[in-house]
Amino acid sequence: MANTHCPLCGEENKCMVDATEPNGCWCTIEEFPKGIFELVPEESRRKHCICQKCVTKYKGEMQKI
Repeated sequence: MANTHCPLCGEENKCMVDATEPNGCWCTIEEFPKGIFELVPEESRRKHCICQKCVTKYKGEMQKI
């Protein structure tokens, strides 16, 4: 899996951290719940960006609890 794909769903993560755009990427201002990182396979941690769709889905599921 390339670094351009989400380790949770496998879809393109659309991360723009390395882009030259002045605002960078959505992920630099997003608040990631700590528990979401436990879902990432060990071999992908700190190597693959989670997509915004998975972050939003996780947050929604956490609100139901």
